[in-house]
Amino acid sequence: MALRKRILDLVSKHDSWRSKECVNLIPSENVMSPTVRQLFMSDMGNRYTLPMKTVVYGEQVENVYRGTRYIDELETTAEKLACEVFRTRHASLRPLSGHVATMIMLIALCRAGDTIVTVPEEIGGYNGYLPDYVPSFMGLRSLVLPHKGFELDYEASVKLILKEKPKLLILGASLITFPFNIKALKRACDDVGARIGYDASHVLGLIAGGKFQQPLEEGADIMVASTHKSFFGPQGGIVLTNDDDVYQKVLDSLTWKTLDNAHWNRIAAMSYALIEFREVGREYAAQVVKNSKALAKALESKGIPVMFKGRGYTESHQVLMETQAVRRQSGLSYAKIAERLEKAGIIVDCVGRLGTQEMTRYGMKENEMRRIADLISRVVGGEGPDSVKKDVLNLRSAFPIVGYTLDSDSRVQLK
Repeated sequence: MALRKRILDLVSKHDSWRSKECVNLIPSENVMSPTVRQLFMSDMGNRYTLPMKTVVYGEQVENVYRGTRYIDELETTAEKLACEVFRTRHASLRPLSGHVATMIMLIALCRAGDTIVTVPEEIGGYNGYLPDYVPSFMGLRSLVLPHKGFELDYEASVKLILKEKPKLLILGASLITFPFNIKALKRACDDVGARIGYDASHVLGLIAGGKFQQPLEEGADIMVASTHKSFFGPQGGIVLTNDDDVYQKVLDSLTWKTLDNAHWNRIAAMSYALIEFREVGREYAAQVVKNSKALAKALESKGIPVMFKGRGYTESHQVLMETQAVRRQSGLSYAKIAERLEKAGIIVDCVGRLGTQEMTRYGMKENEMRRIADLISRVVGGEGPDSVKKDVLNLRSAFPIVGYTLDSDSRVQLK
């Protein structure tokens, strides 16, 4: 009895704390609308379907499972919605996560012994593509693109591609504030027969909202992503492509290779999030970028150094703080600052990224970003977290309703 109560209590306390009492600036998270959350609780989460021709006891069947008529239609509908929202020919929502989507991309387009080239960790590249991780158990040779400062060196990258002849070039990053120049690398990839993959996990919502680059239109052959960062779906993955051959290879890499059954409750929830994004996504994405710029500028005005001032700070949902400068200024490690901010009710990660997407969805705009910058500066400046926390609670309590949805009560919040 005590353990059951403790589990229920932990979840209840977490939900109240994170959804009502905190200003969340984690760039990898977002919040679902009430309708999407309701669909996520569907009975579909308990079910299987396998809509493919196979032989069972000598007889060909269309689906090993029965009772799947609604699930099968839902998947088709969700794929069509994804193609519409992302302006692409093919989509699969089956990947269980963004990381699984990247594995599907690699399995579909590479073989043991092939070389892949990706963005280095030093400028925000995703660790999963580095030699010690996914490439290590796929037998892939993983190289990183050259860079100057915190930006790719495109001229040197072209030379590397022509020399190493990779099977796949992967663009995208965990720390991402500006688009990549896909066109600068496209010709070199074509010359050596390399495909271009784009990992849009962080900027998927901005791409859908027309506020970042359009990778598939700029030369990428395939785009993979998480669905719960700047895009406001449930946690999961997605694969998108305009290339028929690539899509067939993706399909061939799914069942009994990278996954068995998909999470159909998640796909149900994702399909409704796609409808929401189709209707209000452009407005939301535009506000996310406005909020990021406002937050960065306000932090700088408070004496907290932010990267890329000369470029307008950011074109995404992320603001990157100059962590070493902040450390010298405060006398504290950035990890310690993150701990102090959490005590004040401001949630950040420990690498200096601040994300505006979740607070934007709750309806916060530029004025609120300036207030958040002030709250952060007070903590960094040494004010006690407990005194700052009162003002965090006051700010957060003024924005209790998830916005940019099709729910009437939520839309009123943003008018």
